[in-house]
Amino acid sequence: MRVLSGIQPSGKLHIGNYFGAMRQHLALQDEGHECFYFIANYHALTSLSEARLVQEYTQEVALGYLALGLDPERTIFFRQTDVPEVTELAWILSCITPMGLLQRCHSFKDKLAQGLAPNHGLFAYPVLQAADILIYRPHVVPVGQDQKQHVEVTQDIQGKFNQLYGELLVRPEPMIKEEVAVVPGTDGRKMSKSYDNTIELFGPEGEVKKKIMGMVTDSTPVEAPKRPERCNVFALLRLFASPSELADWERRYRQGGTGYGEAKKRLFELFLETFGAARKKYEQLQMDPPYVESVLADGGRRARAVAAAVMKEVRAATGLKTVRDEGC
Repeated sequence: MRVLSGIQPSGKLHIGNYFGAMRQHLALQDEGHECFYFIANYHALTSLSEARLVQEYTQEVALGYLALGLDPERTIFFRQTDVPEVTELAWILSCITPMGLLQRCHSFKDKLAQGLAPNHGLFAYPVLQAADILIYRPHVVPVGQDQKQHVEVTQDIQGKFNQLYGELLVRPEPMIKEEVAVVPGTDGRKMSKSYDNTIELFGPEGEVKKKIMGMVTDSTPVEAPKRPERCNVFALLRLFASPSELADWERRYRQGGTGYGEAKKRLFELFLETFGAARKKYEQLQMDPPYVESVLADGGRRARAVAAAVMKEVRAATGLKTVRDEGC
């Protein structure tokens, strides 16, 4: 089964990225699927205008995936910009995409509500996302619940294209792990860089500890019973702890006598146990930029070979011609 997904380099990686997407991506690789994972640096321009930050965050995503276990021998891992054919397909798809389809996308409205100034890239990025997906003919696209609508938009665009030009593009299906679709942040809202409530995967240990120990909780006294289903610390413990340990924490919450500080300390310990090896690998990779660049460059070449073959068929179907297709 061919799998495709991308991650936007819009900030430092955090545990919401890991539990919401990265863990699933790596599991699909280990299950033997044909995986295409890309760093969506074109998409980053919808919210970032500093070249330095775009490059820094792109490198952060590359380092993070490799540190966590992505195997470039088994997975095609690349930068979006190393496959320029995707922007060519995006224009062709733009010419068949109804405006109303984009106007219904909730992500655009959400970004405006967060204070981002509206621009065409922010409004039309579902079309570029459709091109990102369709150009590799994947069967499934692992996404968070908040991105499900955009895969559905891709399905609509794919259907419209095939209706006009023939059965060239494959219909992708979203793959969503509901139980980790939303990871709570330090303030109880969805973990997001926009809310400044993240716990960084590879941040300095002292800063990570400070973030965890400063998580927002209610004012229930230590001796009083607590409701784990309303506690964002417990919600994160659910992601890290074993079933038996989690059951013990739930019992202690409900009977009282356990403070939130104790739960936070255990959460920090579990964070280090879970990501300790990856954090060490991350530091090693930081010292070897040529290796990281070679991985991305090789992945880009392999991905582009697939995309170029698809675009040759798309150009022929739409009546477009280039010297590339003539073999000149």
